Amino acid sequence: MSSSSEGETQLPNRTSEIRKDTVFGRWVVFSPARSRRPSDFKSKNPNPTSNPTSCPFCIGRESECAPEIFRVPPSTPDWTIRVIENLYPALRRDLNPPHTGSDQAVGACRVTGFGFHDVVIETPYHPITLSDLEPEAVGEVLLVYVERVRQLKALGSLKYVQVFKNHGAAAGASMTHSHSQIMGIPVIPPSVTTRLSCMKEIFDLTGKCSVCDLQSDQDLMINSSTHFYAIAPFASSYAFEIWIVPREHSADFHELDHSKAMDLGGLLKLMLQKLAKQLNNPPFNFVIHTAPFDLSPSCVPYSHWFLQIVPHMGTIAGFELGTGCYINPIFPEDAAKVLREVDG
Repeated sequence: MSSSSEGETQLPNRTSEIRKDTVFGRWVVFSPARSRRPSDFKSKNPNPTSNPTSCPFCIGRESECAPEIFRVPPSTPDWTIRVIENLYPALRRDLNPPHTGSDQAVGACRVTGFGFHDVVIETPYHPITLSDLEPEAVGEVLLVYVERVRQLKALGSLKYVQVFKNHGAAAGASMTHSHSQIMGIPVIPPSVTTRLSCMKEIFDLTGKCSVCDLQSDQDLMINSSTHFYAIAPFASSYAFEIWIVPREHSADFHELDHSKAMDLGGLLKLMLQKLAKQLNNPPFNFVIHTAPFDLSPSCVPYSHWFLQIVPHMGTIAGFELGTGCYINPIFPEDAAKVLREVDG
């Protein structure tokens, strides 16, 4: 390995390795380059700063948006967070829900495109990103997610809600104003079914929740707080992937309370700051993996929600598409060490 620059973490020489993920059931190939240093992991497509000229998400331009669902604080022009309908929704709330059990259909199946597709505007001010907000303000965004998920669950016509954030054009964001999205769908996605099946298999073999068991590996730990910890998962599919996991076993994200949301807000802010500093402000996605609505009580012991952050450092190519396996150029132990040493 070539010598590192002054003050830079030296990564150990490692041989290629194939690991299996105990949560998603994926195989991951770890193939570190011989001369790879932490400074080599920099985004080649960093998020540009933007100067808004006609952004409908900015305060004072509310009339240009799709209909509002609610705002925080309510009934005031000086809002801090708004939840609105997506102007170009992937699913339509004005259609009839498909019949129960459509996600279990065998063979080709067609149902109406019923569902909900919302946008969470995280700040009224265009230059501000989620990681710029105070920890308490990030926590308030998380509580807005919780409130909207609870509202969608109460409808009784949805089976799963996906909360996600696309940051940067390369990560799928079409608007530069800081925002995230919530989609409620009437079927359980295959990836969720696979995740639960894989976690059940581990639980049946060991008697342990595979997500609870993650905190036992200190080499993968990045930071922790009172109620959460941030790790580089053992079989990370992506370079510098981070999971933020509740310490206490919990199946449902929407059970998050105020104090835990504030705690999670601080840790999420710190992780986003570390990624921005180490990786040159890369595009990223984060997604919240939670349980389907009306989860059977027998599934609760092995279902554990968590937040996954994926910086965009490369592209999915033919090997990944053909095999479903991923190639990661940095071992998670090394990624965790680098991120531990990066200031927020």
